Amino acid sequence: MARAELARFLRDRRERLSPADAGLPGDGLRRTPGLRREEVAALAHMSVDYVVRLEQGRGPYPSPRILEGLSTALRLDPAQRNHLFRLAGRPPAPADGPSRRVRPHIAAMLGRVEEAAIVTDATYDVIAWNPLAERLLGGFRPTRNLARRRFLEGVPFETSGAEEFGAIAVSRLRAAARRYPRDERLAGLIADLRRSDEFGSLWASDPVRQPGHRSKTIDHPVAGRLRVNCDVLAVPDDDQQVVFVTADAGSRSARALRALAG
Repeated sequence: MARAELARFLRDRRERLSPADAGLPGDGLRRTPGLRREEVAALAHMSVDYVVRLEQGRGPYPSPRILEGLSTALRLDPAQRNHLFRLAGRPPAPADGPSRRVRPHIAAMLGRVEEAAIVTDATYDVIAWNPLAERLLGGFRPTRNLARRRFLEGVPFETSGAEEFGAIAVSRLRAAARRYPRDERLAGLIADLRRSDEFGSLWASDPVRQPGHRSKTIDHPVAGRLRVNCDVLAVPDDDQQVVFVTADAGSRSARALRALAG
């Protein structure tokens, strides 16, 4: 175990994490930034003395349970969590489930771009979107999972490209099932999707697809028939994707999207 590096990493993450980020109320009396050791101990369900010893590089080898507690308390993303396990001399255990939190800079980007944009997690839950995306794609409430909409409810308005997306969705869900075998929410989603014969057939075929560029046609109830492009920006640390929906410059579809944007 790299005790000194582990101690430095834990101190650094604690000092960088604000009470608000950790879901704690601020008291306005802090002389130094970050969380107190007592707060980390409470969030991680361990003793304050243990946290102190780890931060001083003299603690015992932490168990996977302790490392999971620290990962949760310090709000570590998947890459940071894996780094913590490696510093402690432990092989990274599979995460309980995919990250469903959107990083602030990603959320801010959605508000700045003029294109329709959504963020999906590893299970195809739509976890963030901008107003144009909601107007274009028909809203995301009460169901916000694109795979569920595709296989169990039908894709609203889409007249081409649905078959291709079906294979892409199954490929991504199979990968997620391998990475997050303990995620009950994902297991429940896949069990529901198996009610679709098409999903079951695709699942058995084990398609391999990579995120990238694709085109599709949408029959929108207000804007009419639109030819749009979907391009994916991967957020690998969080196992998420940002999907931008655009139209070719100068096309009627581009003008219709501008009108939808208001």
